[in-house]
Amino acid sequence: GFRYYVVGSCESNSSKLNDIEFTLSYYYNKLEYIRFSSSVEKYVGYTEHGIKNAERWNNGPEVITSRGEKERYCFRNVGVFTESALTKS
Repeated sequence: GFRYYVVGSCESNSSKLNDIEFTLSYYYNKLEYIRFSSSVEKYVGYTEHGIKNAERWNNGPEVITSRGEKERYCFRNVGVFTESALTKS
């Protein structure tokens, strides 16, 4: 069978909230075909199918929803992520 999955992540190099980057990657059969990045604030396609979807999603409500994910997901959980990393170092 084929595998389709989505991975969301928050990446940061400092404790400042403005330095956090949220990425949302879409995969099909282990190949990333489209990604949303909060630093670019739009979808970017990596395959022919991904490029077509990125153009459509960037002009629709999907991009507006994804722009809010940094605040909703990353900012809310930054304390949990930081505390977990500090206790293991």
